[in-house]
Amino acid sequence: MDTLQTIQALREELNLHNHNYYVLDNPTISDLEFDMKLKELQELEAKHPEYFDADSPTQRVGGGVTKSFNTIKHEYRMYSLDNGYSKDELLEWEKRVHKGLGATDIEFTCELKYDGASISISYENGRLVKAVTRGDGFQGDEVTTNIKTIRAVPLKLKGDYPEKFDIRGEIILPFEGFAKMNQELIEIGETPYSNPRNTASGSLKLQDSAEVAKRPLDCLLYSIIGSNLPFKTQFEGLEKARQWGFKVPKETKLAKNMEEVFAFIDYWDTHRHQLPYETDGVVIKINDIHQQEELGYTAKSPRWAIAYKFKAERVSTHLNTITYQVGRTGAITPVANLEPVQLAGTIVKRASLHNADQIAKLDVREGDEVFVEKGGEIIPKIIAVDFTKRPADLLPTAYITHCPECNTELERKEGEAQHYCPNFYGCPPQIIGRIQHYISRKAMDIEGLGGETVALLYNADLIHNYADLYDLKKEQVIPLERMAEKSAANLINGVEKSKEVPFERVLYALGIRYVGETVAKKLAKHYKSIDNLANASLMDLVLVDEIGERIAQSVIAFFENEENKKIVERLKGYGVQLEALASTDTSVSDKLAGKIFVVSGVFEKFSRDELKKAIEDNGGKVGSSISAKTHYVVAGDNMGPAKLEKANQLGVAIISEDDFISLISN
Repeated sequence: MDTLQTIQALREELNLHNHNYYVLDNPTISDLEFDMKLKELQELEAKHPEYFDADSPTQRVGGGVTKSFNTIKHEYRMYSLDNGYSKDELLEWEKRVHKGLGATDIEFTCELKYDGASISISYENGRLVKAVTRGDGFQGDEVTTNIKTIRAVPLKLKGDYPEKFDIRGEIILPFEGFAKMNQELIEIGETPYSNPRNTASGSLKLQDSAEVAKRPLDCLLYSIIGSNLPFKTQFEGLEKARQWGFKVPKETKLAKNMEEVFAFIDYWDTHRHQLPYETDGVVIKINDIHQQEELGYTAKSPRWAIAYKFKAERVSTHLNTITYQVGRTGAITPVANLEPVQLAGTIVKRASLHNADQIAKLDVREGDEVFVEKGGEIIPKIIAVDFTKRPADLLPTAYITHCPECNTELERKEGEAQHYCPNFYGCPPQIIGRIQHYISRKAMDIEGLGGETVALLYNADLIHNYADLYDLKKEQVIPLERMAEKSAANLINGVEKSKEVPFERVLYALGIRYVGETVAKKLAKHYKSIDNLANASLMDLVLVDEIGERIAQSVIAFFENEENKKIVERLKGYGVQLEALASTDTSVSDKLAGKIFVVSGVFEKFSRDELKKAIEDNGGKVGSSISAKTHYVVAGDNMGPAKLEKANQLGVAIISEDDFISLISN
């Protein structure tokens, strides 16, 4: 056997042992034998660099260093899931599903919801080509080098895999490995990690992949995304993924009805503590992929899936003090500062009290013993007071009347729960908050500039609004804490590069109240420039699709303010994109302007996404469900019976794929 054949044979053998150990949990050789074979392969590859292969098991040990992680747009958006906290909520979801499909024959896939870091991994011709974190769902950080060190993730697939697809999963840190990592830190006098989830997530952003390789990370896969995939159900897709070499949780189960779904939930609510990793609920999905496509998505989540969250952990602790935070809009948030307590895997020191009404409703007082919960929320909250332990001398909480930062008297508008500091242009946290929003990832995404640095720049009297960022000089930034020449240069370069950010994101970055990402896109598309938007009347704005009076009034108030006018003019002068570029307009025609379409069924000449894009490119709007406002239903094969019935009831025109092509061709 020649050297190349020896190398290839060792690679195949080690890949098989990796799969047996990390995916099947069924090792067939000892760790020592494996290490000896790996060492032999490493030595052969070192002597023969001409035989390098990126998919070799030797590459699992890492060594590649990533200085900065590229932001990559997901080809298929990573949606979040709607949550349910009771069986009644699941039954309501089931009713909506039946109504949407008009079908009684529905099966469900039940999967455990693992608490880790979401990942999307792309494969082409059976090889791992890219791995991207969830990010904001639209785009994330490329962490391919680090993901390749996780031995449960196959570098090469086997079997009848599609030519190109993405697979979604969760990067987790098993309890045993987490405990071992913390023991090693304690032995050398370092602070241990707080919980497995955050540690797994943080591991993906380590610059040195060799460090990632040392961590006992695992990867559990749960969904395959792509076109023309070789299966018709979610359950079948998971079986295929196993055959191709992926680690798919064996706990997944097919359920024929909600009774079987509830049985699955009840079993794992009590048995989940026996699992080697954290799980916080069950994900229930419609099994049939065609039915999933029929149901589609809301703006945030699939209609065909829901996450049932296990009952939240609750602990009791002492409330030391209540302090108040000021947000970028001036909203005041009371915060409970607690005696540190362990809750759901983390040490909790603070909890939200929401507003004055909540404090009054719970009758929370400094010095109380309180119950804290971390249900479906990231931030823990106080849910009750233990009145049996209240000292007799505790005084009721008097909500503050003046801003804790600038001492301006607070306002509370009728019908609103929140108090506000009206000192919009003079209150430091509001100013800092607006600049932090401006530089944030979904807005200007200024590399080299984070929230803490914004506060440093403001406190050093170098910036007072986001337009000031464009006047910064490297020599002004270098003296700041934790700043060196290179980081200062990165900051200045990041600010300069932000001038290329498209108008719709700049508009979102301005921080106009109620103008989120979606509204900013609609306004940018409609008005094309900041000047057109600034000159729009209330009536003009209200007539724009999905822009209500509250948003319209907020936009007018923003552009009536002299300070804002000056800032916008300065941004123009710096070359920030305050007009939509012609090249970003994908419109083909306005033939379908004013028309609302609903797409249902399977098509021959378009994929569903292509059909929806064609509607929007020709000026039409895609509706998620049929209503009296719908003009056309474009029907393919296997159109949902509920949609067909509703269209007929409302007298909505049902057209074929060819009819639609005629509409946009004429």
